Amino acid sequence: MSLGDLGELRLGSGWALVLDFDGTLAEIGPDPDEIWLPEAAGAAIEGLARRLDGAVAILSGRDLRDLARRTPGGVWRLGGHGLEVLPPNEPPPPPLPPPPEEVLAPLRAACRAPGVRLEIKGPVAALHFRAAPEAGPDCLRAAEAAARAQPGRVWQAGKMVVEVKPDSAHKGRALRALMDRPPFAGRRPLMLGDDVTDEDAMGAALDLGGLAVKVGLGDSVAALRTPDPAAVRAWLGREAA
Repeated sequence: MSLGDLGELRLGSGWALVLDFDGTLAEIGPDPDEIWLPEAAGAAIEGLARRLDGAVAILSGRDLRDLARRTPGGVWRLGGHGLEVLPPNEPPPPPLPPPPEEVLAPLRAACRAPGVRLEIKGPVAALHFRAAPEAGPDCLRAAEAAARAQPGRVWQAGKMVVEVKPDSAHKGRALRALMDRPPFAGRRPLMLGDDVTDEDAMGAALDLGGLAVKVGLGDSVAALRTPDPAAVRAWLGREAA
């Protein structure tokens, strides 16, 4: 299907809605700390949660506490690619410990390049090189070395970012686990995402008989597409109304 097909989709009462944050609900920018969800979008998401009996979740690679600051409290939030789950209207738990120094050392070395930024999100570490695209290959090599430094770590590249994380941090497994618990159980999942990690969750949604929406360009398992976060927010507002 072509770009814009999300506009044809209507949410029925038997759906469960799962949304990525960066690149899906909010535009990606050079500084992740400066990315915020517009107030109207937050209100629309909470409105949809009421309509779907609470079966709305935001599934992000961000640290759970950071995600909670940027998203409405009336929905489920999953941080660290699903490592942590926060039910609606509950306070975030204390942060998980960061990766050990032997994992972080190669990433810190890569940060010596101007424009490269290391973000530590509990047990997940990310090298951002949007401000220094030429440093991308070195960042990927650093992430590969970091993942080798401790068993059970993997690395995964995204849009101008590469992450090193526990192998249990996986959006596909997170979505499957979410769909086994109330109020999601028995519903049909709809997953919206824009990046490589979201493809895992999109594939899981399709396996469970649901639908997936790719935000932006690029190869995807999703049959439905929409051009950008602004289009996603417009659709959310319409569906909430």
